[in-house]
Amino acid sequence: MKNNYKLNDIVEMKKPHACQTNSWQITRMGVDIKIKCLNCNREVMMDRLEFEKKLKRIIGGKNEQV
Repeated sequence: MKNNYKLNDIVEMKKPHACQTNSWQITRMGVDIKIKCLNCNREVMMDRLEFEKKLKRIIGGKNEQV
């Protein structure tokens, strides 16, 4: 699943957030990746390797239907 995601994509992580949702939006990409929870708008930054380990699947872009 390496590099199949891009900025503003909606992704599903393996474990749910504290607000009980798995859906996140990628808001920043670089050496680190910043994702924002779509339920509570909390932002989390992690390195790319950690992100790829925790990523379950890519749902689609922000403009696409979820």
